[in-house]
Amino acid sequence: MSANPLAPSWLQPPDDANSLPPAVWSQNVSRAASGELTVAGLGASAIAARFGTPVYVVDEADARSRARGIRESFDREFARVGSSAKVYYAGKAFLSIEVARWMADAGLNIDVCSGGELAVALAAGVDPSRLGLHGNNKSVAEIDRAVRVGLGAIVLDSLVEIERVADAAARHGRIQPVRLRINSGVHASTHEYLATAREDQKFGIPLADAEDVVARIRGHESLAFLGLHSHIGSQIFDTDGFAEAASRLFALHARLLARGPVPELNLGGGFGIAYTSVDTPTPLDEIARRFADIVSTAAAEFGVPVPVVAIEPGRAIIGPSTFTLYEVGTIKDVEVTLPASTGGVAIRKYVSIDGGMSDNIRPALYGADYSARIAGRRSGAGTALVRVAGKHCESGDIVVHAEYLPGDVAPGDLLAVPATGAYCWALANNYNYLGRPPVIAVKDGVARVLIRRETEDDLLRRDTGLAAE
Repeated sequence: MSANPLAPSWLQPPDDANSLPPAVWSQNVSRAASGELTVAGLGASAIAARFGTPVYVVDEADARSRARGIRESFDREFARVGSSAKVYYAGKAFLSIEVARWMADAGLNIDVCSGGELAVALAAGVDPSRLGLHGNNKSVAEIDRAVRVGLGAIVLDSLVEIERVADAAARHGRIQPVRLRINSGVHASTHEYLATAREDQKFGIPLADAEDVVARIRGHESLAFLGLHSHIGSQIFDTDGFAEAASRLFALHARLLARGPVPELNLGGGFGIAYTSVDTPTPLDEIARRFADIVSTAAAEFGVPVPVVAIEPGRAIIGPSTFTLYEVGTIKDVEVTLPASTGGVAIRKYVSIDGGMSDNIRPALYGADYSARIAGRRSGAGTALVRVAGKHCESGDIVVHAEYLPGDVAPGDLLAVPATGAYCWALANNYNYLGRPPVIAVKDGVARVLIRRETEDDLLRRDTGLAAE
């Protein structure tokens, strides 16, 4: 079948619209003999019957395996170059008490960036020494709590935070380990990166100012300087941007070593994942190998020891482990007039589901692309170009901009959208007064709730008008 002229150039009709490209789906998702999509042996229809839709479905074994795998890869590769690595799970991607425990069980530290995320990690029983705190505007209360419970690291993002953290540490009789976030001028996304003298952004300290700022940190007896921190972007498929950032940071790292210890270097996260069949992210074990080579080469160039390297993956661990399950409500064929140079018309099939931008706002915010598959059955029908739309009163409420599905997709079908583990529940909202969906974990054919569905009663309970009545 030829491509629909309305389809983006990268999207081609699949040979089989029932196929599940392994790069996009978690390890334990497959189709049963009946054609139904299953995760770890549990069918989509059973999930929908028990938990309703929409529902985020986490392949627990997959998430745990990815966490363990990235730690083992970085341990192995940095041992090869005579150092070690610290892997922090970036909780902003998705955090719940159970997921925090999975990450700790896999040997990862956890990076949090608010008092709420810190509360979740502490409620999970994670050792505070294995936590790091980020953020460009940490409140005095957040800083005080982090110092009081004994956080392993606080990332300083501004001059005022130096004084706030130092004061809190002195008040609690602690020496607080800190990192300094550096604005390296390197910004990366997918296969491209830009390098400038300065970046116009809210995070970090300019590279040129860093030596004076580190001197201020070292001037406080209540602070222990761990090293520099850098974050160059998100959904990065290559390591060239990391190499450029490391080169810039090592020049500074070497100068700082002349005045005191700099035991660590944090290169951040942002490793990309596959959202569609044409995405080609670098495998995590290959990223670990390249990082070790980048860091050891830079250390040799500047004549300094290879430091302990910290990284902060989030999306790369939890993103591919999860799909969102919806039910199709309405189908609408829309006739679209093609440009004059082409002439004629083409049909785009709008498939509307019972969720939308309240459970996945990334397509509306960033134009992010996702995939979709019919989950309750296998179809032998020919393919049709579809746009998966949400139920919200907003024209931009699109979950999948373009996909080929079987042309017989119908109301009542279950539809699964993969790779929704990162920044979907975390960015979920109550637009149009929809409650946020539940998050369930499936392992060995057994499902359990990680975060329950938000109900209308939950939403009304916050409204003081009801209490007044």
